[in-house]
Amino acid sequence: MEYLNGLVNWPWWGYVLYTLAVTHVTIASVTIFLHRHQAHRALDLHPIASHFFRFWLWLTTGMVTREWAAIHRKHHARCETADDPHSPQVLGLKTVMWQGADLYREAAKDQALLDKFGHGTPDDWMERNVYTRRSALGVGILLVLNLILFGPIGLTIWAVQMAWIPFWAAGVVNGVGHFWGYRNFENEDAATNLLPWGILIGGEELHNNHHTFGTSAKLSYKWYEFDIGWMYIRLMEMVGLARVRRVHPVLLQGTPKPQLDLATLQSIVSNRYALASRYARELKAAYRAEIDAIRRQHPDICARTLRRKMKVWLKQEARDTPSTERHVLDRALAVSPTLDTIYRMRQDLSRVWERSSLSREQLLQELQDWCARAEASGIRQLENFARRLRAVG
Repeated sequence: MEYLNGLVNWPWWGYVLYTLAVTHVTIASVTIFLHRHQAHRALDLHPIASHFFRFWLWLTTGMVTREWAAIHRKHHARCETADDPHSPQVLGLKTVMWQGADLYREAAKDQALLDKFGHGTPDDWMERNVYTRRSALGVGILLVLNLILFGPIGLTIWAVQMAWIPFWAAGVVNGVGHFWGYRNFENEDAATNLLPWGILIGGEELHNNHHTFGTSAKLSYKWYEFDIGWMYIRLMEMVGLARVRRVHPVLLQGTPKPQLDLATLQSIVSNRYALASRYARELKAAYRAEIDAIRRQHPDICARTLRRKMKVWLKQEARDTPSTERHVLDRALAVSPTLDTIYRMRQDLSRVWERSSLSREQLLQELQDWCARAEASGIRQLENFARRLRAVG
């Protein structure tokens, strides 16, 4: 009966390492091929790399490229609405966390969704006749291979491989990644960064960064963040297997300009999320000092809550502030002219990059006027921010 033990006889830790290795290749295939390459066109892949990823995903997940890309594109287009295929803000964290794969399968039945969002995905003979038509065949072959190689333990390894993407990608990223974590940017949805080190899920842990810069091949943004998927892409690019098309914009600083130009305007518009985050950070000392002063005059105001909320309010647009928080914000602005100035100037700045109906020259004049008002505000941190804004370009 020794033949039932399989061709490989390893110690227990050998099976663990093997399972972690092959599931990591699957994670890398999802984030590089399905997500960054197919869904967002952030990079091009050499046919050899592209077909390896397609084959590996067919073998280890049975997922269909067109279905995955279409569902993910709709997620971005309808994020946190009733039309979002997997929003924990709408469906609840428990549902998305533990039934994420079921939500994908249900969405894949919608032919209208596939027709609208599934364009540009592979449509060759292999895709039509094997990877799509025989999507379950690959995972069946993998089961047989695992049993031949490892014997009965191969069934456990196969089960882990089958559960890996549904749990980590469909559950953790789509669920927890829209519910809990830290946010570098107050973008229009609830996406969060789970950890600053994107290793276990291939960089997808940096989900807030991704939803802010959806077409960027690089998911890390802050200096301390690490995206292992980006590392793989750069290594592939070095050997000619990939070509990066887009990454997130970089905020460059030069010499302050007394008269702003169109290059400065374009850089500010491109980096609006980063500038909003910087505004909240650089005005922190000013608004915290003012909140402490408010507390002495109005003991019923919770300074801790106000400090925490103000950090978010200064990052986001006024329309994104929940109605349940408006009364707290409005009262704070009413009792503090300084806080009112800090907040109103932040919203006035966002109107510079939102006024698409104005010409570039008009927008440039709006920005010039904003800097002049900020420098005359009497708030030292706001004056310094305006001077640094003049150096963007």
